[in-house]
Amino acid sequence: MSTLNRISRFFGFSFSTASTLSSFKHSETNLNLNQGQRKGEFVGSLDCGTTSVRFIIFDQYANIMAQNQLEFPQYYPNPGWHEHDPEEIQQYAELCIQNAMKELETAGWAKESVKVIGITNQRETTIAWSRNTGKPLCRAIVWTDSRTKNTVIHYEKKLEEIGVEVKPGVWRKGKDGVEALREITGLPLSTYFSAIKLRWMLDHIPDVAAAHESDDLLFGTVESWVLYNLVGGASSSLHVCEVTNASRTLLLNTTTLQFEPCLLSFFGFRSSILPRIVSSSEVYGHVSPDVAGGYLAGVPIGGLVGDQQAALVGNKCLKEGEAKCTYGTGAFLLFCTGDEIVKSDHGLLSTIAYQAGPHAKPVYALEGSISVAGSAVKWLRDTMGFIEDAAGVNTLAAKETDTGGVYFVTAFSGLLAPYWDPGAGGLLIGVSQYTNPAHIARATLEANAFQTRAIIESMKLDSGNDLQLLKVDGGMTNGDLAMSILADLGGFTVVRPEMRESTALGSALLAGAAIKLFGWNIADPETLREVNTKGATEFRPHIEDKIRRRKWEGWQRAVERSKGWEEGVDE
Repeated sequence: MSTLNRISRFFGFSFSTASTLSSFKHSETNLNLNQGQRKGEFVGSLDCGTTSVRFIIFDQYANIMAQNQLEFPQYYPNPGWHEHDPEEIQQYAELCIQNAMKELETAGWAKESVKVIGITNQRETTIAWSRNTGKPLCRAIVWTDSRTKNTVIHYEKKLEEIGVEVKPGVWRKGKDGVEALREITGLPLSTYFSAIKLRWMLDHIPDVAAAHESDDLLFGTVESWVLYNLVGGASSSLHVCEVTNASRTLLLNTTTLQFEPCLLSFFGFRSSILPRIVSSSEVYGHVSPDVAGGYLAGVPIGGLVGDQQAALVGNKCLKEGEAKCTYGTGAFLLFCTGDEIVKSDHGLLSTIAYQAGPHAKPVYALEGSISVAGSAVKWLRDTMGFIEDAAGVNTLAAKETDTGGVYFVTAFSGLLAPYWDPGAGGLLIGVSQYTNPAHIARATLEANAFQTRAIIESMKLDSGNDLQLLKVDGGMTNGDLAMSILADLGGFTVVRPEMRESTALGSALLAGAAIKLFGWNIADPETLREVNTKGATEFRPHIEDKIRRRKWEGWQRAVERSKGWEEGVDE
């Protein structure tokens, strides 16, 4: 057999003449015979989560060609505090990129096969750094952090007594002021959002306050920080914030898609500290040759999006009425509402789902946020020592058929949607001498299901739609028992795709669309029809309605007992 025929059989190409071989040698998308590596067309996604970073390389069908994941340090210096080192996030991100690119090359693909990358990130986490040096001024305050309870109380009082100046000379205060804030941002005052965390930094960290006064302060969320460093840091001065992340700051006007001047005044921020708002899908810059070992030098960065919105896109929930829930450190259920902002009267957030380009209209969503999901499993593993790894929670919980009457309200940092109680305390109730670790493990999985149901009940009231099917993704969904419990207690069908890296896939789709790779167009879901078409597993409810109803009533009683445990004060 000739060398030409061997090559054609191995790589699946057909050659009929020597001239075909000549054109093959010069093709940018085929085999580089000199280096012995294939050149393909792939998209990379850098997923900067709460406890780990990962870099995943996808082909046009969402097959994973290479990947790497690394956990990075978590800091809990005081009760309710949760911090990250921004430089460690960047270091681990770059190491992930290098490891995944080495894996790609080991598999026989040239590094030039990666045509564009996207970034998705934990939202709300707040980073402050120096304009002059490009270095962080303090640790990042993580989205789960609840140290700012007293800051929230201060601004609640300010809103009640003074109000917010929505137009020159026009003030809205009291309940009308609360409504004004929600009309502008879609959000309530909460420890959850970035503006409150930044205000705490200014009030308690002298270096941040001094930088603000000297106009040396840059504020951003995680995607803003990571992008800034990937393109060259202080030397490039690229300071932007993607619109879905900006919508979680408590500063963005979700109608104009610009930071709202009256809120900068309300919180006391200089406008010069703010990044420029960009869409979810456009080329923002190119990777510097000085980062990540030079593997991605010159590659465009074409997609930025908050992690939960990324999962919505990755699940292809792009049309009004489609919903998904991601179970990671926390859990987040997003319900696409199309091009209309839907106001929630039942404890949900109106947020931006994505903006498919700088000139595209934004698509909106209703969101329900649960602060503790996978982190409760991590607590069982790391603090209580009940299990050796996260998957072990399902094995342990399966040793019992019920919780033995135990309910676990996992309010480690208060309760988010739909309760919005930063003072709620974590609560194990119904414990007796009969209780064993398996009961508590099962109660942990049930807490996840009950909180999901609470959000869906609110969505039903806001939208008038009764959800029959829920698409899920994230680490917690790997457990069959966890998903069966979710279906039983929720009373709906749970659909778990075979390829569950939906968050990373979402930013990859947005990045690919930015350079029109594979013909992808987020505004036209039909162009994504061949993406991630592998099978899915369905979990259907099996318990009787009366049992489901009794358990739900027990959960509601437990939540009421956890509320208001810690009272804040106005600082």
